[in-house]
Amino acid sequence: MKKSKIFVACDTTKISKIKKIIKDTRNNKLKIGYKMGLEFLNSKNGRTFLSKLRNKIIFADLKLNDIPNTCASTIKAIKDLRINYLTIHISAGFDALRAAKKISGKIKLIGVTVLTSLNNKALREIGFNKDVKKLVLHQVKLANKAKLDAIVCSAQEIKLVKKFFKKEIITPGIRFTSKKNDQKRVLTPNEAYSNGADWLVIGRDLTRGNIKKNTQILIDHLSK
Repeated sequence: MKKSKIFVACDTTKISKIKKIIKDTRNNKLKIGYKMGLEFLNSKNGRTFLSKLRNKIIFADLKLNDIPNTCASTIKAIKDLRINYLTIHISAGFDALRAAKKISGKIKLIGVTVLTSLNNKALREIGFNKDVKKLVLHQVKLANKAKLDAIVCSAQEIKLVKKFFKKEIITPGIRFTSKKNDQKRVLTPNEAYSNGADWLVIGRDLTRGNIKKNTQILIDHLSK
């Protein structure tokens, strides 16, 4: 049976916590990767710790969003780390996406669409005149043109995205229950996989409290 693929969001600066997350999520039922965000990668010991990790699937969630030269230069600067996936905002523009893809090499470049913490109201506040789905669709077409390796989108938009993007789809905003926290567009793990997700990103539902117990809850949920 094909294993479900999960990126565990390691949202902390504490090395001891990261080690515990890695240790307690280890199992033979799921394919596990680890998402390291800006919080950890910018911490005093984060980069050193990451440089020493071996045989782990690492997702560096840097969400690059800058001019083409800066995006490409940033990727060059982290080439010494064993990173498998790296995020860039599609809103950085086609030239930045193309420059990043040109230098990324074996690192899979992930295009970030509309953040799952945003909804139509939030987009209007920023100044966008498209609704979420129309904006995501526009961004996905640009990511496809730039030959990106994967897309990050809400599980609610997967079916739409898959019409125009045939590579990996990674979905954050996954919750075991209806509790959303700071997310707006969320679904459960089974709902996300049913829609066609390749990877799920799960943070607090796994890493708060008893991590081993939470991991088993996820396994049980997926077996239903």
